[in-house]
Amino acid sequence: MTYIEKLQALRDLMTAQNIDAYIIPAADPHISEYLPAHYKAIPFASGFTGSAGTLVITQNFAGLWTDSRYFSQAETQLKGTGYELVKLIVPHTPEYIDWLPGVLSKGATVSFNHQLITVALAIDIKNKLEQQEIAVKDVDFISTVWTDRVGLPAEQAYLINEEAAGLSISAKIEQVRAVLAQNGAEYHLISSLDDVAWLFNLRGKDVDYNPVALAFALITPEEVKLFIDEQKLSQSDKEILKEQGVNLYPYQDVAGALTQLPEYTRIFIDPKRTSFGLYQLLPKEAKIISGINPSTYLKGLKNQTEISHIRKAMLQDGVALTRFFKWLEDHLGKEKITEWSAAEKLATYRAEQASFVGLSFNTISGYNANGALPHYTVTAESDQEITGDGLFLVDSGGQYHYGTTDITRVMPVGNCTARQADDYTLVLKGLIEGSKLIFPTGTKGYQIDSICRNPLWEHAINFGHGTGHGIGFFLNVHEGPQSINPANLDIPFKPGMVTSIEPGIYRPEKHGVRIENLVLCVPHGSSEFGDFLAFETLTLCFIDTTLINKSLLTPDQLTWLNQYNQQVFDQLQPLLSTEESEWLKAKCYPI
Repeated sequence: MTYIEKLQALRDLMTAQNIDAYIIPAADPHISEYLPAHYKAIPFASGFTGSAGTLVITQNFAGLWTDSRYFSQAETQLKGTGYELVKLIVPHTPEYIDWLPGVLSKGATVSFNHQLITVALAIDIKNKLEQQEIAVKDVDFISTVWTDRVGLPAEQAYLINEEAAGLSISAKIEQVRAVLAQNGAEYHLISSLDDVAWLFNLRGKDVDYNPVALAFALITPEEVKLFIDEQKLSQSDKEILKEQGVNLYPYQDVAGALTQLPEYTRIFIDPKRTSFGLYQLLPKEAKIISGINPSTYLKGLKNQTEISHIRKAMLQDGVALTRFFKWLEDHLGKEKITEWSAAEKLATYRAEQASFVGLSFNTISGYNANGALPHYTVTAESDQEITGDGLFLVDSGGQYHYGTTDITRVMPVGNCTARQADDYTLVLKGLIEGSKLIFPTGTKGYQIDSICRNPLWEHAINFGHGTGHGIGFFLNVHEGPQSINPANLDIPFKPGMVTSIEPGIYRPEKHGVRIENLVLCVPHGSSEFGDFLAFETLTLCFIDTTLINKSLLTPDQLTWLNQYNQQVFDQLQPLLSTEESEWLKAKCYPI
């Protein structure tokens, strides 16, 4: 079927059931950011492959609501599909909720699959639409139209041992139970895959780039239930789970378990990471205690074992990156290198590392104009040769048994312009200002965000994405609870949090610059004014200095840069060949 035919098929089903608008979110029952193929409904229906977006279909209009990261991509991919791009004004907001009452009459019906929308969002939709006398209905039309849909993933899952995780499963369960008790909760439903993975020291391959397995968890006063396809686990892992106080149940049985809960139970759920469909199965008399999953907070604070392992992952990643950039410099102009082949070569160097498991996300490999697309995905059609003059941006990361990495670097190719040099230097200033920051306990991400953006704001420049996100320990490359962005998120930074710092400048159809490191929040000391924190940079890859406009850097910023590059050389040099070491030494030479 063509996309036009699929759209018509959906509209025919809407007509048959008197549905006036149908919402298709980018989600699965676990409210995941990255989806198993079975749940990639938006690519199936519209051809759009970005990781964030929502389709809304009426009989007269079909639109994709997405944010500025994907505007160019969406405009290209939606051509001839029957869908139009609707540009979000505020990223990550459901602006279609306010749009629907303007195009629907009173008495209309809006539908969506309740298993694929969060509790918080579904309640927001219902409240706003029902005020306008528009009904909301639970419908799944995608399953009817998607006749060749792939099944649920059945990849093997496994447990990582306590020596790698730093805590046993039972110890983590005790930590979660303690938080539940503080909140007056008896039960706790966990749907988010990374939270389940952390709690049970469980890893899998059900989702590209994220080492997670499809599973739900339910903590009760009597037991801990893990809902998972048992065939994914080895017999020894099943025995370990049992020894740690975990009982296994079939994946599909989570719905029945919720319907059988005691009537007046007190249950803790995360309304932003739990589907409305599961929420509706809870007893009507149940007391719902809402908040961020306790495991999300606990997972965000890396223990000393995890931190030690993360440092090992950074060493391996740094070696791979050094070899890649040396190869790139040695071969540019001598053989044809494209965005695609460069990304493949980088993946090869990572795969040579002993503890490498896979990539942590789809590599962003963009030259000149393609680098101006923050979430660019190279395809056979868009692939450009890296030749001539310009900037090559590569945002990439790896999953290692020791941890997860995420890094962005920009390399000059040929001769670059003064504007490119200035943009590069201003972005570097933003990275440095965030990285060397010393701040009091209680500081939130939005406060740090403004400090990182200030060097750009001084030149009337801004960027449309967040400045930083949390990073998992051999888990999702994006995790909470902390972030560095303009949103007024009431989450203070604490020691043990690993976060990216990644300011950028994007000039459409010209070039893009983003420089990204991962940092660890650490104690800095105390004074009569309280306790203070700082960031320790974990990423180990040189920052190219050939494009820097030194006049834009302060002495403190220049000192930070030179010290950082020296640290990179000192730590990576013992792991490199003599030739590689000499090359890296030149790249790290102070300026």
